[in-house]
Amino acid sequence: MLLDVGFSPFLKNAILNAVKDLLPTKGYDYICLTRSFADAQDDNFFTTLQMTTFNHFQHLQPFSTTSATSTFHNPRMNWTGVFPALTTPFTAQDDVDYAVFDHNLAAQLDAGASGIIIGGTLGEASSLTNDEKYALVRHAIASVNGRVPVVMNIAEQSTKGAVVAAETARDLGASGLMLLPPMRYKPDHRELMQYFRAVANASDLPIMIYNNPVDYHTVVTLDMFAEMADWPTIQAVKESTRDVSNITRMLNRFGDRFKLLCGVDTLAMESLLMGAHGWVAGLVDAFPRETVAIYRLIQAGRIEEALTIYRWFLPLLELDIHPKLVQYIKLAEVATGLGTEHVRAPRLPLTGDERQKVLNVIETALKVRPVVPEV
Repeated sequence: MLLDVGFSPFLKNAILNAVKDLLPTKGYDYICLTRSFADAQDDNFFTTLQMTTFNHFQHLQPFSTTSATSTFHNPRMNWTGVFPALTTPFTAQDDVDYAVFDHNLAAQLDAGASGIIIGGTLGEASSLTNDEKYALVRHAIASVNGRVPVVMNIAEQSTKGAVVAAETARDLGASGLMLLPPMRYKPDHRELMQYFRAVANASDLPIMIYNNPVDYHTVVTLDMFAEMADWPTIQAVKESTRDVSNITRMLNRFGDRFKLLCGVDTLAMESLLMGAHGWVAGLVDAFPRETVAIYRLIQAGRIEEALTIYRWFLPLLELDIHPKLVQYIKLAEVATGLGTEHVRAPRLPLTGDERQKVLNVIETALKVRPVVPEV
């Protein structure tokens, strides 16, 4: 059933009470909230109305808070395919550049991305305020309009902070979470398991554990995954150990219990051939069609065609495994018309020989950019 709620600024309390009275029946599949022109700027009330309904509809999630109509809907999470770890574009004034974000997002969707990830390393999460990150998640949900899942990254220093982030992601309407171990402090086995359990219990959102001991110095072991195998919200792994044989170890021990997504661009094809279900990609931000084509060609058994693109792509993919991957990939976005070079301090744009070296890699690849076949 479609519940259509038109409202004006003079009827706020009456509308909230009416929605509360109607919702206990839980007889609706969707809730359509239509704001009037007179109330178009009252985001606080609109969000309150959405959260009022969300509290009664845990199985449905909002995907828009800015358009004329919002529908509560949870795009299905199956953790397969290409998930771009999107960059966060900034203006020259250091504000989030939503116009550039939308331009890049449209390219990802057009190429066939299976979902998007907000607020990861490439998204400069450590430099964003919580308000900026949550606003970006809200904006992304509105922009994708239910076409693909929106996953929010959690990289917090405390268990309390991670739990609040998970609850906020749920309330915003995110479809899933990517979860790193605690930042700064290196937990032992017991501490890490309690941290993961707290976040897993904080909401019903599906979670992808980000296993990256190379960059974050905490390894999530197979024994830890065995403990989490009974936790229903822990559903996937971003495999970034840099050991491609870990794909086989996980499959041997757990079968299809966890979806495995490669998180290292330079090991993507190898991981997919070994049985990984997806790819959390970085250079996809500049080259969405090529990235999705490699995944789809492998799934279709057209290995030689995938390998041809992958071999061309590898020098570019190596930009993803450098400490300045954000600056490198943003420069690649500029070259393909999908972004800007603006980063947030302490990061600074590339200059001099370093910038020219990266540009040479990008421009050399662009001169022989392959034609992507239909898949």
